[in-house]
Amino acid sequence: QVQLVESGGGLVQAGGSLRLSCAASGSSIRINAMGWFRQAPGKEREFVAAISRSGSTTNYADSVKGRFTISRENAKNTVFLQMDSLKPEDTAVYHCAQRVGSYSAVYTRPNDYNVWGQGTQVTVSS
Repeated sequence: QVQLVESGGGLVQAGGSLRLSCAASGSSIRINAMGWFRQAPGKEREFVAAISRSGSTTNYADSVKGRFTISRENAKNTVFLQMDSLKPEDTAVYHCAQRVGSYSAVYTRPNDYNVWGQGTQVTVSS
């Protein structure tokens, strides 16, 4: 059974950085497109970043563009989200997700993905 486990969340001051990891077990992520989403209290889950199976294509929400970077290391079966210049509005539970994807396709809707992690809390203080 495929499982995704996120880590790296925590409490950070505005302007600080965090690096989230998403480790997959039960199958290789090599054939999968991966994505990061977040959900703040009382809000719907929203797209943050996505990366294609090959790693050649990435996509970011406008709110994080230029501050966040998604990457993958297939040999470690892990996807990362480097978050810099954090803002209080970035506070949320961050989830990674996966789905089988073509070489360069990225997916930005929650319904595009069929496997989800439990999430890791990110809190940014002002």
